Amino acid sequence: MSNKSRSLQAKRDWGSDDTDCNLLHVDMDCFFAAVEMREQPQYQNRPLIVAGSGRRSVVAAANYPARAFGIHSAMPAAQALQKCPQVIVCPPRIDYYRQVSKQVMAIFDRFTAQVEPVSVDEAFLDIKGARRRLGSAPQIAAQIKEALAKELHLPASIGISAIKFVAKIASAHAKPNGLLLIPKAQTVPFLHCLSVGALWGVGPATAKKLASHGVTEVAELAEVPLPTLISWVGNAAGQHLHQLAWGIDPRGVEGSAAEKSISKEHTFETNLRDVSALQQQILAQSHEVARRLRRQELVAGGASLKLRTADFKTVTRSVRLDPPSALAHDIYQAIVGLIPRPLPAGGIRLVGVRADSLRHQSEGIQLRLDEDGRQAAAEAALDQVQNKFGSSALAPASLLRRNDAN
Repeated sequence: MSNKSRSLQAKRDWGSDDTDCNLLHVDMDCFFAAVEMREQPQYQNRPLIVAGSGRRSVVAAANYPARAFGIHSAMPAAQALQKCPQVIVCPPRIDYYRQVSKQVMAIFDRFTAQVEPVSVDEAFLDIKGARRRLGSAPQIAAQIKEALAKELHLPASIGISAIKFVAKIASAHAKPNGLLLIPKAQTVPFLHCLSVGALWGVGPATAKKLASHGVTEVAELAEVPLPTLISWVGNAAGQHLHQLAWGIDPRGVEGSAAEKSISKEHTFETNLRDVSALQQQILAQSHEVARRLRRQELVAGGASLKLRTADFKTVTRSVRLDPPSALAHDIYQAIVGLIPRPLPAGGIRLVGVRADSLRHQSEGIQLRLDEDGRQAAAEAALDQVQNKFGSSALAPASLLRRNDAN
Protein backbone atom coordinates (compact mmCIF):
# COMPACT_ATOMS: atom_id res chain seq x y z
CA MET A 1 0.00 0.00 0.00
CA SER A 2 1.36 3.44 -0.93
CA ASN A 3 1.84 6.14 1.68
CA LYS A 4 -0.92 8.18 0.03
CA SER A 5 -3.33 5.25 0.23
CA ARG A 6 -2.44 4.69 3.89
CA SER A 7 -3.04 8.36 4.64
CA LEU A 8 -6.44 8.37 2.95
CA GLN A 9 -7.47 5.23 4.78
CA ALA A 10 -6.34 6.63 8.13
CA LYS A 11 -8.24 9.89 7.56
CA ARG A 12 -11.59 8.16 7.07
CA ASP A 13 -14.46 8.35 9.55
CA TRP A 14 -13.80 5.66 12.16
CA GLY A 15 -17.08 6.10 14.00
CA SER A 16 -18.57 8.28 16.71
CA ASP A 17 -18.27 6.14 19.86
CA ASP A 18 -16.10 8.21 22.20
CA THR A 19 -16.40 5.91 25.22
CA ASP A 20 -13.16 6.18 27.26
CA CYS A 21 -11.67 8.48 24.60
CA ASN A 22 -10.46 11.08 27.08
CA LEU A 23 -7.07 11.89 25.58
CA LEU A 24 -6.61 14.70 23.09
CA HIS A 25 -3.51 15.69 21.17
CA VAL A 26 -3.76 19.27 19.96
CA ASP A 27 -1.27 20.28 17.27
CA MET A 28 -1.20 23.86 16.03
CA ASP A 29 -1.06 23.82 12.24
CA CYS A 30 2.16 25.32 10.78
CA PHE A 31 2.40 27.29 14.01
CA PHE A 32 5.18 29.78 13.26
CA ALA A 33 3.91 30.32 9.72
CA ALA A 34 0.31 30.63 10.93
CA VAL A 35 1.33 33.34 13.39
CA GLU A 36 3.06 35.28 10.61
CA MET A 37 0.01 34.97 8.34
CA ARG A 38 -2.19 36.16 11.18
CA GLU A 39 -0.03 39.23 11.67
CA GLN A 40 0.14 39.96 7.94
CA PRO A 41 -3.13 38.90 6.27
CA GLN A 42 -1.82 39.77 2.81
CA TYR A 43 0.28 36.60 3.06
CA GLN A 44 -2.79 34.35 3.29
CA ASN A 45 -2.88 31.69 0.57
CA ARG A 46 0.64 32.58 -0.59
CA PRO A 47 3.67 30.30 -0.11
CA LEU A 48 5.42 31.33 3.11
CA ILE A 49 8.24 29.97 5.22
CA VAL A 50 9.84 31.02 8.48
CA ALA A 51 13.62 30.89 8.11
CA GLY A 52 16.75 32.82 8.94
CA SER A 53 18.75 34.83 6.43
CA GLY A 54 22.06 32.99 6.77
CA ARG A 55 23.44 30.77 4.05
CA ARG A 56 23.02 27.67 6.19
CA SER A 57 19.62 28.54 7.64
CA VAL A 58 16.84 25.97 7.54
CA VAL A 59 13.08 26.19 7.28
CA ALA A 60 11.51 26.43 10.75
CA ALA A 61 7.97 26.28 9.39
CA ALA A 62 6.20 26.20 6.04
CA ASN A 63 2.55 26.92 5.35
CA TYR A 64 0.45 24.60 3.20
CA PRO A 65 0.84 26.60 -0.05
CA ALA A 66 4.62 26.29 0.40
CA ARG A 67 4.32 22.59 1.15
CA ALA A 68 2.58 22.14 -2.19
CA PHE A 69 5.98 22.93 -3.75
CA GLY A 70 7.65 20.19 -1.72
CA ILE A 71 8.97 22.52 0.97
CA HIS A 72 9.04 21.19 4.53
CA SER A 73 10.49 21.96 7.95
CA ALA A 74 14.23 21.38 8.41
CA MET A 75 14.85 21.81 4.67
CA PRO A 76 17.71 24.21 3.85
CA ALA A 77 16.23 27.61 3.10
CA ALA A 78 18.27 27.84 -0.09
CA GLN A 79 16.66 24.64 -1.34
CA ALA A 80 13.21 25.99 -0.47
CA LEU A 81 13.91 29.08 -2.57
CA GLN A 82 14.97 26.87 -5.46
CA LYS A 83 11.71 24.93 -5.26
CA CYS A 84 9.62 28.11 -5.01
CA PRO A 85 11.47 31.34 -5.87
CA GLN A 86 8.39 33.43 -5.02
CA VAL A 87 8.09 32.05 -1.49
CA ILE A 88 7.78 34.69 1.23
CA VAL A 89 10.55 34.37 3.82
CA CYS A 90 9.74 35.62 7.31
CA PRO A 91 12.58 35.87 9.83
CA PRO A 92 11.84 33.85 12.96
CA ARG A 93 10.54 35.69 16.03
CA ILE A 94 11.07 33.04 18.67
CA ASP A 95 10.24 35.21 21.68
CA TYR A 96 6.97 36.26 20.10
CA TYR A 97 6.06 32.66 19.23
CA ARG A 98 6.65 31.76 22.88
CA GLN A 99 4.25 34.50 23.94
CA VAL A 100 1.58 33.19 21.58
CA SER A 101 2.28 29.66 22.82
CA LYS A 102 1.49 30.77 26.37
CA GLN A 103 -1.83 32.11 25.11
CA VAL A 104 -2.54 28.78 23.43
CA MET A 105 -1.76 26.83 26.60
CA ALA A 106 -3.91 29.22 28.63
CA ILE A 107 -6.87 28.27 26.45
CA PHE A 108 -6.15 24.59 27.05
CA ASP A 109 -6.06 25.30 30.79
CA ARG A 110 -9.61 26.63 30.63
CA PHE A 111 -10.87 23.22 29.59
CA THR A 112 -8.82 20.93 31.83
CA ALA A 113 -6.08 21.08 34.43
CA GLN A 114 -4.46 18.01 32.91
CA VAL A 115 -2.35 19.56 30.16
CA GLU A 116 1.00 18.16 29.07
CA PRO A 117 2.83 20.55 26.72
CA VAL A 118 5.03 18.68 24.27
CA SER A 119 6.48 21.75 22.58
CA VAL A 120 5.47 25.34 21.91
CA ASP A 121 2.83 24.22 19.43
CA GLU A 122 1.39 20.95 20.74
CA ALA A 123 0.06 19.39 23.92
CA PHE A 124 -1.77 16.38 25.29
CA LEU A 125 -4.97 17.00 27.24
CA ASP A 126 -6.90 14.64 29.50
CA ILE A 127 -10.53 15.80 29.36
CA LYS A 128 -12.11 13.12 31.54
CA GLY A 129 -12.96 15.63 34.23
CA ALA A 130 -14.45 18.10 31.75
CA ARG A 131 -16.91 15.82 29.97
CA ARG A 132 -19.70 16.17 32.50
CA ARG A 133 -19.59 19.95 32.14
CA LEU A 134 -18.72 20.41 28.50
CA GLY A 135 -20.02 17.41 26.59
CA SER A 136 -18.55 14.62 24.50
CA ALA A 137 -14.90 14.41 23.49
CA PRO A 138 -15.58 15.65 19.93
CA GLN A 139 -17.67 18.51 21.33
CA ILE A 140 -14.88 19.56 23.67
CA ALA A 141 -12.32 19.31 20.86
CA ALA A 142 -14.55 21.48 18.68
CA GLN A 143 -14.86 24.05 21.49
CA ILE A 144 -11.07 24.16 21.84
CA LYS A 145 -10.66 24.68 18.09
CA GLU A 146 -13.30 27.40 18.14
CA ALA A 147 -11.61 29.20 21.04
CA LEU A 148 -8.23 29.09 19.28
CA ALA A 149 -9.77 30.39 16.06
CA LYS A 150 -11.87 33.16 17.61
CA GLU A 151 -9.43 34.40 20.23
CA LEU A 152 -6.06 33.81 18.57
CA HIS A 153 -7.05 33.40 14.90
CA LEU A 154 -4.99 30.22 14.68
CA PRO A 155 -5.90 26.79 13.29
CA ALA A 156 -5.27 23.51 15.09
CA SER A 157 -5.74 19.82 14.41
CA ILE A 158 -6.90 17.50 17.18
CA GLY A 159 -6.67 13.74 17.58
CA ILE A 160 -8.96 11.98 20.06
CA SER A 161 -8.34 8.51 21.44
CA ALA A 162 -8.33 6.32 24.52
CA ILE A 163 -4.60 5.75 23.89
CA LYS A 164 -2.04 8.53 24.21
CA PHE A 165 0.18 7.82 21.22
CA VAL A 166 -2.85 7.06 19.04
CA ALA A 167 -4.21 10.54 19.77
CA LYS A 168 -0.95 12.01 18.45
CA ILE A 169 -1.09 9.92 15.29
CA ALA A 170 -4.74 10.88 14.82
CA SER A 171 -3.95 14.60 15.03
CA ALA A 172 -1.44 14.21 12.22
CA HIS A 173 -4.11 12.60 10.05
CA ALA A 174 -6.62 15.31 11.02
CA LYS A 175 -4.54 17.98 9.31
CA PRO A 176 -5.17 20.56 8.16
CA ASN A 177 -7.40 22.20 10.75
CA GLY A 178 -9.51 19.12 11.50
CA LEU A 179 -10.25 16.62 14.22
CA LEU A 180 -10.22 12.84 14.12
CA LEU A 181 -11.76 10.50 16.67
CA ILE A 182 -10.45 6.95 16.91
CA PRO A 183 -13.01 4.94 18.93
CA LYS A 184 -11.47 2.55 21.44
CA ALA A 185 -12.73 -0.48 19.51
CA GLN A 186 -11.14 0.87 16.31
CA THR A 187 -7.68 1.43 17.78
CA VAL A 188 -6.07 -1.69 16.33
CA PRO A 189 -7.74 -1.45 12.88
CA PHE A 190 -6.59 2.19 12.68
CA LEU A 191 -3.02 1.33 13.60
CA HIS A 192 -2.92 -1.60 11.23
CA CYS A 193 -3.52 0.62 8.21
CA LEU A 194 -0.34 2.60 8.95
CA SER A 195 3.32 2.16 8.13
CA VAL A 196 5.68 1.28 10.97
CA GLY A 197 7.18 4.77 10.79
CA ALA A 198 4.02 6.14 12.41
CA LEU A 199 4.83 4.46 15.73
CA TRP A 200 6.68 6.22 18.54
CA GLY A 201 10.33 5.20 18.56
CA VAL A 202 10.52 4.05 14.96
CA GLY A 203 13.06 6.26 13.27
CA PRO A 204 14.83 5.66 9.96
CA ALA A 205 17.29 3.14 11.45
CA THR A 206 14.60 1.02 13.10
CA ALA A 207 12.37 1.23 10.04
CA LYS A 208 15.27 0.05 7.88
CA LYS A 209 15.98 -2.82 10.27
CA LEU A 210 12.34 -3.93 10.19
CA ALA A 211 12.17 -3.55 6.41
CA SER A 212 15.16 -5.86 6.08
CA HIS A 213 12.91 -8.52 7.59
CA GLY A 214 10.02 -7.66 5.29
CA VAL A 215 8.09 -5.62 7.85
CA THR A 216 6.95 -2.19 6.65
CA GLU A 217 3.41 -1.94 8.03
CA VAL A 218 2.08 -2.01 11.59
CA ALA A 219 -0.20 -4.91 10.69
CA GLU A 220 2.86 -6.94 9.68
CA LEU A 221 4.72 -5.89 12.82
CA ALA A 222 1.84 -7.07 15.01
CA GLU A 223 2.12 -10.58 13.60
CA VAL A 224 5.82 -10.94 14.36
CA PRO A 225 6.26 -13.21 17.42
CA LEU A 226 7.65 -11.23 20.34
CA PRO A 227 10.80 -13.39 20.75
CA THR A 228 11.57 -12.87 17.07
CA LEU A 229 11.05 -9.13 17.30
CA ILE A 230 13.32 -8.97 20.35
CA SER A 231 16.02 -10.80 18.44
CA TRP A 232 15.82 -8.14 15.74
CA VAL A 233 15.79 -4.91 17.76
CA GLY A 234 16.59 -5.85 21.35
CA ASN A 235 14.48 -6.53 24.40
CA ALA A 236 13.33 -3.01 25.34
CA ALA A 237 12.56 -1.90 21.80
CA GLY A 238 10.95 -5.23 20.97
CA GLN A 239 8.61 -5.08 23.96
CA HIS A 240 7.79 -1.46 23.20
CA LEU A 241 7.00 -1.98 19.52
CA HIS A 242 4.97 -5.12 20.14
CA GLN A 243 2.73 -3.25 22.58
CA LEU A 244 2.30 -0.25 20.31
CA ALA A 245 1.42 -2.46 17.35
CA TRP A 246 -1.51 -3.77 19.39
CA GLY A 247 -2.54 -0.35 20.71
CA ILE A 248 -1.19 -0.86 24.23
CA ASP A 249 0.14 2.28 25.91
CA PRO A 250 -0.61 2.78 29.62
CA ARG A 251 0.88 6.26 29.73
CA GLY A 252 -1.45 9.09 30.63
CA VAL A 253 -1.19 12.83 30.40
CA GLU A 254 1.57 14.03 32.70
CA GLY A 255 -0.07 17.20 33.91
CA SER A 256 0.67 19.10 37.08
CA ALA A 257 0.33 17.30 40.38
CA ALA A 258 -2.96 17.52 42.21
CA GLU A 259 -3.27 20.86 43.95
CA LYS A 260 -3.65 21.10 47.72
CA SER A 261 -5.31 24.47 47.41
CA ILE A 262 -6.52 26.83 44.71
CA SER A 263 -6.16 30.56 45.12
CA LYS A 264 -6.49 33.83 43.27
CA GLU A 265 -4.83 37.08 44.36
CA HIS A 266 -5.14 40.63 43.08
CA THR A 267 -3.03 43.70 43.82
CA PHE A 268 -4.74 47.07 43.42
CA GLU A 269 -3.01 49.90 41.57
CA THR A 270 -4.14 52.24 44.34
CA ASN A 271 -5.10 51.12 47.82
CA LEU A 272 -8.79 50.26 48.08
CA ARG A 273 -10.83 51.98 50.78
CA ASP A 274 -14.36 51.15 49.66
CA VAL A 275 -15.99 48.07 51.23
CA SER A 276 -18.43 47.61 48.34
CA ALA A 277 -15.62 47.60 45.78
CA LEU A 278 -13.69 45.10 47.90
CA GLN A 279 -16.73 42.83 48.05
CA GLN A 280 -17.05 42.94 44.27
CA GLN A 281 -13.39 41.97 43.86
CA ILE A 282 -13.76 39.09 46.33
CA LEU A 283 -16.81 37.87 44.39
CA ALA A 284 -14.91 37.98 41.10
CA GLN A 285 -12.01 36.01 42.59
CA SER A 286 -14.43 33.53 44.17
CA HIS A 287 -15.80 32.81 40.70
CA GLU A 288 -12.30 32.22 39.31
CA VAL A 289 -11.39 29.86 42.16
CA ALA A 290 -14.70 28.00 41.87
CA ARG A 291 -14.31 27.60 38.11
CA ARG A 292 -10.91 25.99 38.63
CA LEU A 293 -12.38 23.68 41.27
CA ARG A 294 -15.14 22.50 38.93
CA ARG A 295 -12.69 22.07 36.08
CA GLN A 296 -10.74 19.57 38.19
CA GLU A 297 -13.88 17.97 39.65
CA LEU A 298 -12.88 19.10 43.14
CA VAL A 299 -14.78 20.52 46.08
CA ALA A 300 -13.34 22.61 48.90
CA GLY A 301 -13.89 21.94 52.58
CA GLY A 302 -12.49 25.32 53.57
CA ALA A 303 -11.98 28.86 52.28
CA SER A 304 -9.69 31.73 53.26
CA LEU A 305 -9.60 35.47 52.77
CA LYS A 306 -6.21 37.18 52.59
CA LEU A 307 -5.86 40.94 52.94
CA ARG A 308 -2.69 43.04 52.79
CA THR A 309 -2.90 46.56 54.14
CA ALA A 310 -1.13 49.74 53.08
CA ASP A 311 1.62 49.13 55.65
CA PHE A 312 2.21 45.63 54.17
CA LYS A 313 0.63 43.82 57.09
CA THR A 314 -0.98 40.58 55.88
CA VAL A 315 -3.99 39.05 57.61
CA THR A 316 -5.45 35.68 56.59
CA ARG A 317 -8.74 34.41 57.97
CA SER A 318 -10.21 30.98 57.27
CA VAL A 319 -13.60 29.35 57.53
CA ARG A 320 -14.96 25.85 57.03
CA LEU A 321 -17.31 25.02 54.15
CA ASP A 322 -20.01 22.58 55.23
CA PRO A 323 -20.94 20.86 53.05
CA PRO A 324 -17.83 21.05 50.82
CA SER A 325 -18.51 23.10 47.71
CA ALA A 326 -17.23 24.19 44.32
CA LEU A 327 -19.62 27.12 43.99
CA ALA A 328 -18.52 30.75 43.99
CA HIS A 329 -21.75 31.60 45.80
CA ASP A 330 -20.79 29.39 48.75
CA ILE A 331 -17.16 30.52 48.87
CA TYR A 332 -18.11 34.19 48.72
CA GLN A 333 -20.84 33.93 51.33
CA ALA A 334 -18.43 32.14 53.67
CA ILE A 335 -15.61 34.67 53.48
CA VAL A 336 -17.26 38.03 52.80
CA GLY A 337 -18.11 38.28 56.49
CA LEU A 338 -14.39 38.08 57.30
CA ILE A 339 -13.79 41.60 55.96
CA PRO A 340 -12.76 43.84 58.88
CA ARG A 341 -15.11 46.73 59.60
CA PRO A 342 -14.12 49.42 59.23
CA LEU A 343 -11.34 48.85 56.70
CA PRO A 344 -7.83 49.79 57.88
CA ALA A 345 -7.17 53.51 57.57
CA GLY A 346 -4.70 53.21 54.71
CA GLY A 347 -6.90 50.84 52.72
CA ILE A 348 -6.26 47.43 51.16
CA ARG A 349 -3.47 46.87 48.63
CA LEU A 350 -3.96 43.12 48.01
CA VAL A 351 -6.81 40.64 48.33
CA GLY A 352 -6.60 36.87 48.00
CA VAL A 353 -9.26 34.15 47.91
CA ARG A 354 -8.24 30.55 48.58
CA ALA A 355 -10.07 27.23 48.57
CA ASP A 356 -8.43 24.42 50.56
CA SER A 357 -9.13 21.02 52.12
CA LEU A 358 -9.71 19.82 48.57
CA ARG A 359 -11.20 16.47 47.68
CA HIS A 360 -12.78 14.88 44.63
CA GLN A 361 -16.39 15.90 44.19
CA SER A 362 -17.50 12.28 44.63
CA GLU A 363 -16.22 12.48 48.23
CA GLY A 364 -18.06 15.68 49.06
CA ILE A 365 -21.79 15.40 48.50
CA GLN A 366 -23.35 18.78 47.79
CA LEU A 367 -27.02 18.94 48.75
CA ARG A 368 -28.43 21.93 46.91
CA LEU A 369 -31.71 22.21 48.81
CA ASP A 370 -31.74 25.95 48.37
CA GLU A 371 -33.24 27.12 45.07
CA ASP A 372 -33.41 23.50 43.85
CA GLY A 373 -29.85 23.61 42.60
CA ARG A 374 -30.37 26.70 40.47
CA GLN A 375 -27.13 28.28 41.74
CA ALA A 376 -25.13 25.22 40.68
CA ALA A 377 -26.84 25.23 37.28
CA ALA A 378 -26.15 28.94 36.83
CA GLU A 379 -22.44 28.57 37.56
CA ALA A 380 -22.21 25.53 35.26
CA ALA A 381 -23.75 27.63 32.48
CA LEU A 382 -21.21 30.36 33.24
CA ASP A 383 -18.44 27.77 32.80
CA GLN A 384 -19.78 26.85 29.36
CA VAL A 385 -19.77 30.43 28.12
CA GLN A 386 -16.40 31.39 29.60
CA ASN A 387 -14.69 28.25 28.29
CA LYS A 388 -15.99 29.04 24.84
CA PHE A 389 -15.54 32.81 24.68
CA GLY A 390 -13.07 33.64 27.44
CA SER A 391 -13.33 34.55 31.09
CA SER A 392 -14.45 38.12 30.32
CA ALA A 393 -17.31 37.07 28.04
CA LEU A 394 -19.90 36.76 30.79
CA ALA A 395 -20.00 37.73 34.44
CA PRO A 396 -22.57 37.57 37.21
CA ALA A 397 -25.02 40.47 37.21
CA SER A 398 -23.55 41.90 40.41
CA LEU A 399 -20.14 42.22 38.77
CA LEU A 400 -21.64 43.79 35.67
CA ARG A 401 -23.45 46.34 37.79
CA ARG A 402 -20.15 47.26 39.41
CA ASN A 403 -18.40 47.61 36.03
CA ASP A 404 -21.24 49.74 34.68
CA ALA A 405 -20.93 52.02 37.68
CA ASN A 406 -17.29 52.55 36.89
